[in-house]
Amino acid sequence: MTPSSTPWWEQAPHTYWQGFTDAVTAAGIDSPALVVDKGALEHNVADLLRRADGVPIRLASKSVRVRSVISDLLDRPGFAGVLAYDVDEARWLATESGITDVLMGYPTVRRSALAGLLADELALSRVTLLVDDVAHLDLIDSVVPAGRRPSVRVAIDLDASLRLLGGRLHVGVRRSPVHDLDQALELGRHIVRRDGFDLVGVMSYEAQVAGVGNAVRGKRFTNAAVSLMQRTSMAEIRRRRGKVIAALRAIAPLEIVNAGGTGSLEATGRESSITDIAAGSGVFGGHLFDNYRHFRPAPAMAFGLDVVRTPAPGFVTCAGGGWIASGPPAPDRLPRPVWPPELEYVGTEAAGEVQTPLHGPGVDGLRIGDRVWFRHTKSGEICERAREVALITRTDDGSAHVESVVPTYRGEGKVFL
Repeated sequence: MTPSSTPWWEQAPHTYWQGFTDAVTAAGIDSPALVVDKGALEHNVADLLRRADGVPIRLASKSVRVRSVISDLLDRPGFAGVLAYDVDEARWLATESGITDVLMGYPTVRRSALAGLLADELALSRVTLLVDDVAHLDLIDSVVPAGRRPSVRVAIDLDASLRLLGGRLHVGVRRSPVHDLDQALELGRHIVRRDGFDLVGVMSYEAQVAGVGNAVRGKRFTNAAVSLMQRTSMAEIRRRRGKVIAALRAIAPLEIVNAGGTGSLEATGRESSITDIAAGSGVFGGHLFDNYRHFRPAPAMAFGLDVVRTPAPGFVTCAGGGWIASGPPAPDRLPRPVWPPELEYVGTEAAGEVQTPLHGPGVDGLRIGDRVWFRHTKSGEICERAREVALITRTDDGSAHVESVVPTYRGEGKVFL
C-alpha cells in the first residue's frame, strides 16, 4: 500500500491510539473504557452518505445502541428513520426520542411488548411492525383485537437470499419464508383485506452481499468466489424485488421499501424501487468491516483494558476482554488487540471472561496499569458491555481530549435483546 492510499488513521497510529489513552486518563475514566473518535465517526458518516449517492439511509439501531448518536445522525440530511431490532426499543425511540419513522427489522411475538405498543397511540402511529406470516397478524389480534385499537402499520419481510438449483442451494441468512412474487402477493392481499392493519412497506436484507467481506487478507480465491456470488445475487434480487414491489404497489400505497446494509449501499441504491437503505455498522467501524474491497471504515470505536499482571516474561494479562461477537464461532468473532501493535492472544485462553492474556513483540514495554486498545468485531454489540462511551475530539496537533461522556442503551437502563 502506497503512502497516498494509506488510511489517515494508519499514517500516525501511535498518535491515534495513544490519544485515546491520554484522553481517558486525563478525564479519569477507568477501564474498561469505551471510546468513539468523533473525527473518525465523521469520516465514516461522510463515506456512508457518499456511497448511498442520495438514497436516504435508515439507521440500523442494533449497530449503534447509543441514543444520542442516533438522534444526532437522524438530524442530518441523508438519514431518514430507524431500523429497530426490538418492539420495546422501537416504542422508546418513537416516544422518548421523538423519531417519527421506526421500522422493525424483525418480527416479534412478545405479547407484553406488543400490548405496550398497541396501547400507545403516538408510538403506534410512528412504528411499523415487520411480518412474514399470517400468524404474526393473528398474534397481534390476540393481544388486542382490531376493533379495540387503532390500525397497525405493517411491512412485509421479503427474503433476499439467493436460491439456486431449484432451491436446494441457499445462499444468505434464514429470514422470511416470503421469497417469490406469489408468496408476497398472497400475504399482501391478506393484509389489505384484514381489518386493523395497514400495509405500508416492504423490507429485505441481502446479507450475502451486505454482510460478507470480499477482500479478506490471504483469501484470494475465496474473495473471487464471493465477489461472483454477490454480483449474481444482486442481479437476481433486483429483478425479483422489482417485480414484488410493483405488484404490491398495485394493491397498497407503500411508503417504505427498505433494503441493503453497510456493505451493499452502492449496489442496493441503484434500484429505483428502493426508498431507503439500512446501514449502521459502518458508523463505528467494527473490524468485521475491514474485509471489503469497495470501502473501509475508520476504527471510530474501541475499548481499552488495563494490564493487571505480568505472569511470565513475554506475557501480560488484561482485566476482562471476553467481548465475543455473535455469529459463527471463529477467530473473526474475537475482539482484535490493536495497540500496542503486534499483540496476540494465547491460544488456550483467547479473550477471557475476566482476564485476557496476551503475548508477542508488542508486550515489550507494557507494565501493570498500562492500557491496551481493542476493536470489537461488530459495532453496536459492544455497547451492551458498557454503560457509557467517551466521545473523543482532537486538536490540529493531534492531541485528544474527552469532549463528553454519553450513555449507551445499557447506561440508560435498557437491555432489549
